Amino acid sequence: MLHPMLNTAVKAARRAGTIINRASQNLDVLTVRSKSPNDFVSEVDRDAEAAIIDVIRKAYPDHAILAEESGSSGQGEYEWVIDPLDGTTNFLHGMPHYAISIAMRHKGVLTHGVIYDPVRNELFTASRGAGAFLNDRRIRVSRRTQMADALIGTGFPFRAQADFDAYLAMLKAVMPKCAGIRRAGAASLDLAYVAAGRFDAFWEFGLSPWDMAAGALMVSESGGLIGDARGDPGYLESGAVIAGTPKVFAQLLATLAPHLPERYRPLSTG
Repeated sequence: MLHPMLNTAVKAARRAGTIINRASQNLDVLTVRSKSPNDFVSEVDRDAEAAIIDVIRKAYPDHAILAEESGSSGQGEYEWVIDPLDGTTNFLHGMPHYAISIAMRHKGVLTHGVIYDPVRNELFTASRGAGAFLNDRRIRVSRRTQMADALIGTGFPFRAQADFDAYLAMLKAVMPKCAGIRRAGAASLDLAYVAAGRFDAFWEFGLSPWDMAAGALMVSESGGLIGDARGDPGYLESGAVIAGTPKVFAQLLATLAPHLPERYRPLSTG
């Protein structure tokens, strides 16, 4: 039996998935605008978000909502964190890799998460203390312990242009030490893939809470580790996230540390 809140999130994600799948057949007629350079929003993002919020509001009218397109609304100890279409750029190009991400925070603690890939009909779910699942099958992070054997996901910085040089330095440091790097274009799915053992680790900077809230819970509930650029718990606040199997996480953290953008580095105690 799914927790009622998780059940609501699943229902909302599937409703949004129907809207997105229908729109994917008519990409040429979509209305698209640019929020900032390389950051696009389509009418599908907004329609999917409205559908998700409608399902949640009917079930939990008093809960707060933090959503990518409509922002923050309501107050209270329960907050829904929503990305209606993670991977909009992929979607707009007909690249079949994007997802809906919905998480629930209770008093600031992640308690439920859903990531739904409407192309593959893959539903990732997690509840705190109850494990992570893919289409009702329990998932675990991979058993890989060496970064040399690891397939690692990442995301390129596209907003904070000052990070380009630091990011290229990180890429240069990681590439020769792992089995391969993939940049798929949807951070929520990347984190779900870590939880399912498809990626052995993942890192990206410049993210928003809705990009990673549900995926973060999945990683921890599947036996993985997740942290910010320093390995600490502040990833939702800082926008920097590193995740992976316990051993690969530690190796990736150490490999990235010398090349971190200035604002992510540990404060000097000297």
